[in-house]
Amino acid sequence: MNAVRDQLGEIKKYSELLKTPFEVALAQMNNEDLLPAVIDRNKETLAQRKARFEKDALVFTSQLYGAALRYTKNTHDAQDLVQDTYAKAFTSFHQFEPGTNLKAWLYRILTTTFINNYRKDQRRPQISAGEIEDWQIADASSHTSDQGKSAEDEVLENIADRDIKEALAAMPDEFRMAVYLSDVEGFSYKEIAEITGVPTGTVMSRLHRGRKLLRSSLAAYAKERGFKDKKAGDDK
Repeated sequence: MNAVRDQLGEIKKYSELLKTPFEVALAQMNNEDLLPAVIDRNKETLAQRKARFEKDALVFTSQLYGAALRYTKNTHDAQDLVQDTYAKAFTSFHQFEPGTNLKAWLYRILTTTFINNYRKDQRRPQISAGEIEDWQIADASSHTSDQGKSAEDEVLENIADRDIKEALAAMPDEFRMAVYLSDVEGFSYKEIAEITGVPTGTVMSRLHRGRKLLRSSLAAYAKERGFKDKKAGDDK
């Protein structure tokens, strides 16, 4: 919890930074000719839609940036990805049904945009593990097993946040996204399936394999740092 509180200032900073995507989206939509023929079922005005979008969608800016940073692994692409996401979201906001899961809807746009536009063209230098905020992955290692706590679990609890970040960053995209969306963002299997555009069974498979990969990597980090040797010594 302290780590989360310590990051509040950073979250606010990113929120201010990433207001640009919304402003860009609005600038693109200021011309009424660019709007769909039917704005939405309630015939809201452009000004009303702008206000509703700002009120409902912008609250997820920091979370979307965290996911974008996890996906792209560099700050420049992460900012571009969030900007593209908000531009597309605003353009399609007349299609969003109020009362449904807006966060999942935005994450689906973010994920689809990443897969289509960024995944195959990541040429910029990757960020170091230390540049990814602790609050974004603090809970990731706590979901690597559905069983009760074992001696190995207790060892893994000693793994540093940096090692968790590095282990997640090293995972293949489809497994990293599944673990991130489930264990960090808290989406259900069904929501992740909707976000990533794959069947629920595929989500479950990727999540299982991703958690297994993460657990294996963290166990290797623990062994490298002598945690297992220390545990064995304590048991003698």
